Amino acid sequence: MFKLEFIKDKVEFFEAEKITDLERKINEQIEVNKAILLELHSVAHQMHVTEEGRRFYSAAVHFKAK
Repeated sequence: MFKLEFIKDKVEFFEAEKITDLERKINEQIEVNKAILLELHSVAHQMHVTEEGRRFYSAAVHFKAK
């Protein structure tokens, strides 16, 4: 018996040293998830500054079924 289940919710995490790189990664994944009928629901992001003054960006991206 073949059973097909659809993904209804998906959360993905991204990180980068530049905000533009983080944005590019998220946009690329939005396009990938469109193929499996998921759309962007929300984005939560943070920036951390190391002791050396380097910035580090991260994001949690929530996708939901259309």
